[in-house]
Amino acid sequence: MGDLIGAVVESELYHIRRADFERVARLNASAPAIGALYADMARLNALYMIAKAGSGHIGSSFSALDIVTYLYLQEMKGPGDVFFSSKGHDAPGLYAVLIAQGVLPEEKLHVLRRLEGLPGHPDIHVPGLVTNTGSLGMGVSKAKGMVESARAKGEAARIFVMTGDGELQEGQIWESLVSAANRGMDEITMIVDHNKFQSDYAVSKTSDLGDLGAKFASFGWHVVRVDGNNHEALKQCFEDLRGVSGIPKVVIADTIKGKGVSFMEGTSIDSDVDMFKFHSGAPSADQYQRAVEEIESRIAEKLAELGAEPIKVAVEDRPKIIPPAGEQKRLFPAYTKALLAQAAKRKELIALDADLILDMGLIEFRDAYPERFIECGIAEQDMVSQAGGMALTGMLPVVHSFSCFLSTRPNEQIYNNATEETKIVYVGGLSGVIPAGPGHSHQSVREISALGGIPGMVMVEPCCPEDVAPLFDWCVDDHDGPSFLRLASMPYATSAAPPANWRPRKGEGYEVRAGKDGAIIAAGLLGVAEALNAADILAKRGLEIAVIALPWLNVIDAAWIADVAARYPLIATVDNHYRTGGQGTMVLAAIAEHAKARPRCVSIGLEAVPPSGRNDEVLAATGLDGASIARRIESLHGA
Repeated sequence: MGDLIGAVVESELYHIRRADFERVARLNASAPAIGALYADMARLNALYMIAKAGSGHIGSSFSALDIVTYLYLQEMKGPGDVFFSSKGHDAPGLYAVLIAQGVLPEEKLHVLRRLEGLPGHPDIHVPGLVTNTGSLGMGVSKAKGMVESARAKGEAARIFVMTGDGELQEGQIWESLVSAANRGMDEITMIVDHNKFQSDYAVSKTSDLGDLGAKFASFGWHVVRVDGNNHEALKQCFEDLRGVSGIPKVVIADTIKGKGVSFMEGTSIDSDVDMFKFHSGAPSADQYQRAVEEIESRIAEKLAELGAEPIKVAVEDRPKIIPPAGEQKRLFPAYTKALLAQAAKRKELIALDADLILDMGLIEFRDAYPERFIECGIAEQDMVSQAGGMALTGMLPVVHSFSCFLSTRPNEQIYNNATEETKIVYVGGLSGVIPAGPGHSHQSVREISALGGIPGMVMVEPCCPEDVAPLFDWCVDDHDGPSFLRLASMPYATSAAPPANWRPRKGEGYEVRAGKDGAIIAAGLLGVAEALNAADILAKRGLEIAVIALPWLNVIDAAWIADVAARYPLIATVDNHYRTGGQGTMVLAAIAEHAKARPRCVSIGLEAVPPSGRNDEVLAATGLDGASIARRIESLHGA
């Protein structure tokens, strides 16, 4: 390598201090030359943050960094100038620039996706951020609200809002364009980070956007197109836009996902054009070393061209990865197997996906039944209504997305389908408070309250791989209406298992641990596992607490719950969900309605929006770890 770092060591991570960014910003050189150097320095720091955190979004951060750097260094000078990213996946890159600019404390560089650190997606509690993003499609609408507010106050405003190109599949984006043009909102400049890839595949393969320029123009917007990774082109583009008034503006910025590291770039040979490898996650040690060498070499060359002193990079030890205790159980391999088994029996079964084919375990299904797989892209409302049409014509649609998006964005469409009394199976992944790193936009903790009251809807959640097929088969074979299968995506250690030859009986749970002093009722991989951990802790303190896995989230059998209430003097419910509207609320209501016995009860679940951070620290902070659950039960028992 060059003089910047020297030999890259596998056990080390590298970052650039703010003082060097400030020195580079003061160099006597052209703005584009400084901007290109500054952006690469920010790439090195964003890569450091992601590697240290163990997760994050490299591709989107790197594609957008030249634009973000240009805006903060050259364009946004007035008090009413605001930038935010609607897509949110570029948060590490944005944080790197905000730290370099002094908007964020320098020590925040080390705490991406940590409790009290920087969340995985933007949040207004972080200085310099003006709106929460990560849930796609909302950006232009929020920008319009900011403009209307500024106009009402008589203040100047320029709102720069970045969207992803995959994000343009969300209907709200197009809904938001018309009134912005009708109201002459020249205060808004929308920037499309057109890097050509979304979560899984190329945008053109998932749901081709066609002639973007013509589409935006037809909505009444002024359209320009620019090389979004070229600082000379960006400078000319934004200078030209200053002369445009009376009309909102959109910059279609052609960028490269993963820009700045050859083997991460969406156009490179190594980057598997069929499925982009660096959308999310952290690089391996080898990938990190190779990436640092490329970025460092380019920084050194640019510094030499500008006649500037080399940069001494700060070195940090790579965090040691402590493997979790216990055998880690995964639900999705079991789900994929169950789905394939049902598809082999039922020719009417069709699987629909919302740009999450890898996460939702659907690659094998697509390959086995390509004619029965539909990729809908980032368009959940459209996907669910398509499923409604299929169900009306005799097909059996199985609809997939992350639970945070599937239970809420198409909520009205799910209700509409339910009123038609058809059978549709909704399968939600990434359910619950972990993984906690991405933050609240991706922590799905309100599905039960969002969907549980829909007529005919039955919601189920397995606590172990052995539960998955029986519950999915019940949804397909036994239930006549809509159902929702809530699945945790994270592997988790658990000793839970159903009894031999167990078959689901609607509204009834099963005991995974015996006890006489009380019982914990919970659902799901995390909930039951932490209930078992709590029972282990309490056993050492002389309390024998049973653990009951109740896979039914919104249905409680009256006779079964009456029997449970009669057998235990104390009952605790644990929800990997908001306590209000969760399974525990329904359990306690069923006890009040159907049980003659009156055990002491406590409902444990989320009381506030969960934070972003490392999984263990967030579980402790929210009271969902075994130790916290044990404390609540012990205090109730001794009351």
